[in-house]
Amino acid sequence: MSPQKFLDLALQNPVNRALLDRLPAFGLPECYLTAGCLFQTVWNLKSGREAQWGINDYDVFYYDEADLSYEAEDEVIRLIDAATADLGVTVEVRNQARVHLWYADRFGGEYPPLGSSREAIERYLIPCTCIGIDVATGELFAPYGLEETARGLLRPNPVNYKPVLFAKKAQSYRERWDWLEIDPVCNA
Repeated sequence: MSPQKFLDLALQNPVNRALLDRLPAFGLPECYLTAGCLFQTVWNLKSGREAQWGINDYDVFYYDEADLSYEAEDEVIRLIDAATADLGVTVEVRNQARVHLWYADRFGGEYPPLGSSREAIERYLIPCTCIGIDVATGELFAPYGLEETARGLLRPNPVNYKPVLFAKKAQSYRERWDWLEIDPVCNA
């Protein structure tokens, strides 16, 4: 699948379009619309479902080292919440420069400090889900390509290898899109 084809499909979700229209006004550094709202839209359309079916939230990453306080991030979260309330969805906004400060408490295990939003996207548990759209430029970032996304191949990400979390997430996806393949090596 070409990057343009992926973008065309992802933007059939009206919430993705609205967010990409609204988010540039905030001027957030290294801001990306990312994760499930993109690849799940594509999988929904491939499955003959409505673009927005089953999407729990819409993830927005930004990277701002200037202030790593919870209060600074919370202010951005509240601003985006107010600007997107009419969309009727949950928009999850996170400053990727501070993830390492709270990750262990929420998910267990250590998480290294990140150097960019792109680095955060590269660390998703499943490579075919490592996708983001740069809010400022509209450029697609897919560090592992789009072939496995189009095919629906789920395999662990060696950059963030967590087999138990991978298995749980992969199974959750398979329950919603039964045509997805889990790498057979992972099932051994």
